[in-house]
Amino acid sequence: MPQVIAERTVRLDAATAFELSQTTGDFRLKWDPFIHSQHFEGGATRAAKGVRTRTRSRMGLLMISEYVSFVPGKNVGMKMVAGPWFFATFGAGWRFAESDGGTRLVWKYTFTCTPRFLQPLANPVGKWLLGREIERRIASFAAACDDPQLIADLGASG
Repeated sequence: MPQVIAERTVRLDAATAFELSQTTGDFRLKWDPFIHSQHFEGGATRAAKGVRTRTRSRMGLLMISEYVSFVPGKNVGMKMVAGPWFFATFGAGWRFAESDGGTRLVWKYTFTCTPRFLQPLANPVGKWLLGREIERRIASFAAACDDPQLIADLGASG
């Protein structure tokens, strides 16, 4: 199963970095270049294991994901429940670990493309495209972690 990984270290504590990563709605749009819109499904008002989210990318793609793990300040994992036709499977995991007065971020996507007979071609293309996307996304997140106004707004919104 192909995967892409992006890593950064930010000068923000793990609890705050995690909280920023789990923002939704208009606040999420301040830092996440991938998302056009995102909201919880089924009446949920916050992220937790078992909660589903509906996410539309800026490219117009729609995915319903479910949290399979949620440990504030440490990690979050999600799996695709429904999504673009070209993914047979898709999962994402984001880890946060205290490191030298900051936080080490490790973000990973794991996926397989469909139809199966096209995987020898589609999986490498997917790896290249998702690799670019995850790098762009984590770079934007790292910049947001260095934005004192955004972090102050995060504290004021909670």
